[in-house]
Amino acid sequence: MTETAAPNSSTLSELETHHHDGPVGGWGSLKGLSAVALREAPNPITLAEELARQNKHGGFMCVSCAWSKPAKPNPAEFCENGAKATAWDLTRHRCTPEFFLQHTLTELRGWPDFDLEHQGRLTAPMRYDSATDKYVECRWEDAFSEIGRELKALEPKSVVFYASGRASLETSYMYSLLARMYGCNNLPDSSNMCHESTSVGLKQSLGAPVGTVTLDDFKHTDCILFFGQNVGSNSPRMLHELQPCAKRGVPIITFNPLRERGLEEFTNPQSPLQMVTGSSTSISTQYYQLRAGSDIAAMTGMCKWLIERDDATAGGVLNHDFISRYTSGFEEFAAFCRSVDWKDIERETSLPCGGIETAAATYANSQAVILVYGMGLTQHRFGVQNVHMACNLLLLRGNVGKPGAGPCPVRGHSNVQGQRTVGITEKPELAPLDRLADQFNFSPPRKKGRNTVEACEGILSGEVRGFVSLGGNFIRAIPDTERMEPAWKKLRLSVQIATKLNRSHLVPGEVTYLLPCLSRIERDVQKSGPQTVTMEDSTSVIHPSFGEVEPSSKDLLAEQVIVARMAEAVLAPNPRLDWSSWTDDYARIRDAIAETYPQWFKDFNTRLAEPGGFYRPNKARERDFSDTETGKANFFLPGRISATGFLDEPGLFRLMTLRSNDQFNTTIYGYEDRLREVSGTRDIVFMNPDDILECGLKDGETVGLATQDPDGICRQKLGLKVFAYNIPRGCLGAYYPECNVLVPLSHHAEESKVPAGKSVPVRIIRT
Repeated sequence: MTETAAPNSSTLSELETHHHDGPVGGWGSLKGLSAVALREAPNPITLAEELARQNKHGGFMCVSCAWSKPAKPNPAEFCENGAKATAWDLTRHRCTPEFFLQHTLTELRGWPDFDLEHQGRLTAPMRYDSATDKYVECRWEDAFSEIGRELKALEPKSVVFYASGRASLETSYMYSLLARMYGCNNLPDSSNMCHESTSVGLKQSLGAPVGTVTLDDFKHTDCILFFGQNVGSNSPRMLHELQPCAKRGVPIITFNPLRERGLEEFTNPQSPLQMVTGSSTSISTQYYQLRAGSDIAAMTGMCKWLIERDDATAGGVLNHDFISRYTSGFEEFAAFCRSVDWKDIERETSLPCGGIETAAATYANSQAVILVYGMGLTQHRFGVQNVHMACNLLLLRGNVGKPGAGPCPVRGHSNVQGQRTVGITEKPELAPLDRLADQFNFSPPRKKGRNTVEACEGILSGEVRGFVSLGGNFIRAIPDTERMEPAWKKLRLSVQIATKLNRSHLVPGEVTYLLPCLSRIERDVQKSGPQTVTMEDSTSVIHPSFGEVEPSSKDLLAEQVIVARMAEAVLAPNPRLDWSSWTDDYARIRDAIAETYPQWFKDFNTRLAEPGGFYRPNKARERDFSDTETGKANFFLPGRISATGFLDEPGLFRLMTLRSNDQFNTTIYGYEDRLREVSGTRDIVFMNPDDILECGLKDGETVGLATQDPDGICRQKLGLKVFAYNIPRGCLGAYYPECNVLVPLSHHAEESKVPAGKSVPVRIIRT
């Protein structure tokens, strides 16, 4: 039966606070999972059976984060958020055509994100009817026919093909091929919103756009640095690697504006002793709460200490052999670090130089160091420079290309790295266009396509007329949402491929289709039998995934089939490409991938039998830096020690958008952020107690935030409740995606154009 409950709006009066000084994991995780499972899962047995298969060889790859799964998994190889994601997909609720007959899109736009997705799995293809402002059921054949006609009528350069990071390698390869055969490179993806600064920065520094660390390196490291990554909420399974490191005495040094519980303590739910005794493992040995956007300054301070100590000890600190053999630009970088004044570093970070020196000394005494980072480095105006500085720090002591060492960017969506590997990119130089041309006998477009920010700019200007979305919740995830939603309605065509209802589906273009697809947890049976799909994790390992659950509706199609049917509707027949043959047997898609990318995917189908997946080679891991402009690993001068891109002024704060313990990206599982001591609402602004006092506010008072931006556009978020919190002075925290309205489209990282949501200049409004 369709659930049509009224919106479960979270009002300020519902706010509850509770004291949580315990570790991540343990009984708190089990309680959090139980709340979602009882609300969503069809029955405990089905959920238990699927969790037993999650991230196992012969099972399915987690549908949330991209952290790697080991060859020898734990009995329960999932975390709280991963289990919630599984329960969310296995929900007993169904969002049927009858639901849409009862609600207009105008009404549904007033519902919270949680209530929209809580309606359950979409069950049938739907077309928007502007006369009634409702979705109405349609036939698949009619949907593909009209989508094909509309795409043929549009200029290819005016159509965007967006992909979330959840689609498989097979789907992503087909999707990128569809876009290029159609005639454009407009292939933005969720990486544009998160880790594009990594793809640009690592490529420039090391020649490889991805990290060099594998799971095995955690067994060999003797020091781990953390910058801007909240492992407790965003990738809790990573704690399975960190806990053994902590137990054997590996220093774990954390630089992060907030004291995230996952980087302080962890109780492993799979340890009977810890669960029974309530004991835990301390994670970070040093924890430095620097101001948002001051990571360049902190890393400059560490590099400065290392270089000056090396000067004083006649070369006893740096790895000069590595530097001379493998790097370029050291002398200029060293001169820059020597010239920076410690007072400027202390002023920017709000950290005493003694703490930074202690961290640097620990690093200097370690032989193999992993540097882990997340969006706390990438989502700034100078996020690429943040990544450069992380590489600079590693290069000083040769911590790239040896066991136990290297950069380790932690990705979000479960295949966001992999889809880039197989062609989802707006940059033609990153796709093997000549090989594709020979393989499929067509002329790929050579003009650069639109990334996420440029796609939004095109929608605002009217240059973008069509938008096809392979999963995701684009309108909710992007910045400047109050400007984007009205512009979205001017699109001629909007096609949304999804498993559940979300905000993006409620802002229609002139012609709009909502196409429901299978989840990777569900059984996908085609003409050749049950199918397998593949993903690439954060450590460049390729894994197979096998769905076994009965599909939630008989009318669902696999993503691969939807892409193929759209391709057949819009493209001329090609004797070298039989889309239907590919969807009959996904092994044929993998054969095509192997032909396009033989350096990585030779014998693709055979290698899927390897427990723990197979590694996609990385030149930088072998100390081969030949793919940089100099042919060596490059030291880069940051040019500035703040990554924010704006000057501090009286009354101006640095806003960080945050994710709660009860969400994954734009998916909200509930209103419980137990790790930050909040429940009942997401309308919160976290604020330092001294800043509250200085501003003449009170804890619990309702305020608004306004963005300071030179374009003169008023951007406000009202109705936020002040919450006294341990956050550096001059910084504020508020939840993503609700506060994306405050992020100007123009406020993005230079070079990578990642929206700079971790340091937004805002002022407080008294309401």
